[in-house]
Amino acid sequence: MQGTRKVTDDIVWVGCNDRRLALFENLFPIPRGVSYNSYLIMDEKVTLMDTVDESATSQFMENLEYVLDGRTIDYLVVQHMEPDHCANIEELMKRYPDMQVVANTKTVQMIHQFFDVASDGRVVLVKEGDTLSTGTHTLRFIMAPMVHWPEVMVSYDEKDKILFSADAFGTFGALDGNIFNDEIDFERDWLADARRYYSNIVGKYGVQVQNLLKKAAELDVKMICPLHGPVWRSNIEFFVEKYDKWSKYEPEENSVVIIYGSIYGHTEAAVNSLACRMADAGIKGIKIYDASAVHVSELISEMFRSSHIVLACATYNGGIYPPIENLLSDMKALSVQKRTVALMDNGTWAPAAGRMIAKKLEELKDITVLEQLSIKSVLKEDRADELEAFAQKIVEDVLP
Repeated sequence: MQGTRKVTDDIVWVGCNDRRLALFENLFPIPRGVSYNSYLIMDEKVTLMDTVDESATSQFMENLEYVLDGRTIDYLVVQHMEPDHCANIEELMKRYPDMQVVANTKTVQMIHQFFDVASDGRVVLVKEGDTLSTGTHTLRFIMAPMVHWPEVMVSYDEKDKILFSADAFGTFGALDGNIFNDEIDFERDWLADARRYYSNIVGKYGVQVQNLLKKAAELDVKMICPLHGPVWRSNIEFFVEKYDKWSKYEPEENSVVIIYGSIYGHTEAAVNSLACRMADAGIKGIKIYDASAVHVSELISEMFRSSHIVLACATYNGGIYPPIENLLSDMKALSVQKRTVALMDNGTWAPAAGRMIAKKLEELKDITVLEQLSIKSVLKEDRADELEAFAQKIVEDVLP
């Protein structure tokens, strides 16, 4: 049975959902699944915007056949060659032998890397600013390299003022029939997944996202159709503002995320006491995470949300407790920057983690180390004044 929805009178969402996949890119937990969005423009020339993951091929083909109702596909626009969007290119080329593939030079190269297909005479090669008329619709192509692969492009429909945005403005989470942002409570139910998607998938490429936002700002965009997550047809400014902040590495909130690595619970107890003191002083939105129990993608996402970070870490084998060390590697890889960090370390005979973490933070851009507190085994009441001073230093910086 088909599962499609009209986006406009002649544009149809023919995408699919995957609620069985446990790890996106075999790395990021997606307990709410993910959608693979594809859009069919039913114009004089029928045009398909991207395909879906191989796991959803059967449902995708059923959706296509239902909407096509005997017609053929004239154009397949390939905006992004990641396999969760390009997996069905070869199959579609076989099913629709007259179908033309609309792609840029880098995309064509990747098509031949992924598939054994003869593309001679079947490719419409496009570059920045080129257009394609499908009848009443005209698609204008805009290159968006490294958002988040080098071949990525987005497409602007001049008729309906729709931005087909590839992976930009995407989010984790399957679509439950309500494919539009005004049919859901996005801020309550989707924002955390959108932030986690951005910070971990695209977060490294803030400069490139800014370049795309500048190009998009010159367009009259009434709707955004991404390859993952809801279609935006109202309050677009809300999500664009989030992307602007995230890609400038500006925090969403003046708040604190505390991430700890604790072996027997003593470091955890210290951060709980710290959080209470900061909350008493008026800081809201404090979050505490155990780096051993929470996936690193959640931790990176919280760093994009918060202005201040506390890293609390036990010394382990004379070094940094491994979950925190792994986190530091991800922070560097995903370009976490423009944040203020306070450090708390613990060690029974030779606390060293704080010094080592501070050294690693020097490899990151625009990171300010505010303060450091060292514990030996257990933070006891006779050091309450030191903890209070540590907390106060953070409070003064968060709430100047």
